[in-house]
Amino acid sequence: MTIRNVLTYPDPKLREKAKTVTVFDDDLKVLARDMAETMYAEPGIGLAATQLGVDKRVITIDIRDEKGNAGELLQLANPKIIERDGQIIWEEGCLSVPGINEEVKRSAYVKVIAQDLDGNALEFEAEDLLAVVFQHEIDHLEGILFIDRLSPLKRNSIKKRLRREAAQAENNG
Repeated sequence: MTIRNVLTYPDPKLREKAKTVTVFDDDLKVLARDMAETMYAEPGIGLAATQLGVDKRVITIDIRDEKGNAGELLQLANPKIIERDGQIIWEEGCLSVPGINEEVKRSAYVKVIAQDLDGNALEFEAEDLLAVVFQHEIDHLEGILFIDRLSPLKRNSIKKRLRREAAQAENNG
């Protein structure tokens, strides 16, 4: 297993739409293992392949319990939300937007279809935090960051700050 580098804003690869997974082979399983290892090392509760610069529709999710213990690891290909209901406001952060946490309005319930790493069809119904994580990670596959879901004023302020920090890091590196 390998811990990979997570792309950070404003990397343009984060804005690319991921391609549908059509080949369910050992390479896909290696990617998924690396994604889990990277997610746990950061630590995060979700990761999309696009955050690693891989344009495949693959996400990894593991919601920890109150004590920080790992829960059930979900590794899914081609996830798609087919139903939404309700509304919830949840404070989100993102490994690709480090140091920023903001409240985001999301659906409180989602139904998701996906495939496992062997190509078998799966279906999930999720509420609250799991619903938020599904939406957040599937957004990544569409080239959407959680900051895009904020008000224009807040979003622009955050983007300016992140660009400035990225430029400073580049000049100091």
